[in-house]
Amino acid sequence: MTGKAHVGFVGIGNMGWPMAANLVRAGHVVTAYDLDPLRAQKFAAEFGATASVTLKDLVDCAFVVTMLPTGKEVRHALLEAEGGGAAAHLKSGAIVIDMSSAEPVDTRRLGDDLAELGIRLVDAPVSGGVVRAESGTLAIMIGGEADAVAAARPVLSAMGDRLFDVGPLGCGHAMKALNNYLAATSFAAMSEAVLIGERFGLDPNVMADIFNVSTGKSFCTENLLKQEILSGRYGSGFAAGLLAKDVGIASDLGEQIGIDAPVSRLVRDRWAEARDGVGPNADHTRAAPYWASKAVKD
Repeated sequence: MTGKAHVGFVGIGNMGWPMAANLVRAGHVVTAYDLDPLRAQKFAAEFGATASVTLKDLVDCAFVVTMLPTGKEVRHALLEAEGGGAAAHLKSGAIVIDMSSAEPVDTRRLGDDLAELGIRLVDAPVSGGVVRAESGTLAIMIGGEADAVAAARPVLSAMGDRLFDVGPLGCGHAMKALNNYLAATSFAAMSEAVLIGERFGLDPNVMADIFNVSTGKSFCTENLLKQEILSGRYGSGFAAGLLAKDVGIASDLGEQIGIDAPVSRLVRDRWAEARDGVGPNADHTRAAPYWASKAVKD
């Protein structure tokens, strides 16, 4: 595929809005759909796109991008919504690009179900948050059949500048969950290290400086410890519920394929506790003071 494509975009949320906007800027024809029709209409008015009233309106789209909270919502939008979902109205040969975070095993089942309708599925979750979504510099992890991935690449290139082909269908979602599991593990360990150090008499700001020139350095120590936690800002833009979900996906995947991964279970439970404690919509960095409030014993 070269030049302009007709792209349906399902999910005009905090991430979906700037991602769909970049598709318009790249010259693609975009039809936007959201459960909040006024939001889709506002997007269409601002960027010269079309607002879809129902999923049936995606009938002429060669590509449909889904950016929804979980794989459950993706399946519903594609196959179960009123009228049979979007897939019931797409033409044979259309490609769905799921950029949500979802269970990799369920993604493969969804791919099989869509294939029966002549529709191909690519999973392409992202990393980089709202800032990189706005600048079109997301990292995108792509799973799927080689020909479908190649066809989807011009669409994906409008939203990200670091595109990784990671394997067959489901591998994109697996990679995203495993990356976020690793980040969540680092954050939990960092929070405990700072808490122990401060309790003993170390200055957390000095600890941060030492971490970042030593072997303990990580994304969390470089970008979150001083900027979000010690400052009290708690505004990374990534919700605790979403991180807990991704850690759960990674831990569940290990169990599904017969891998004993005890650390993943500990981190899963730790983030589930934080999600319930601070609320799923709270910034995930608020887990640090929440854990601290539970851990200190006088």
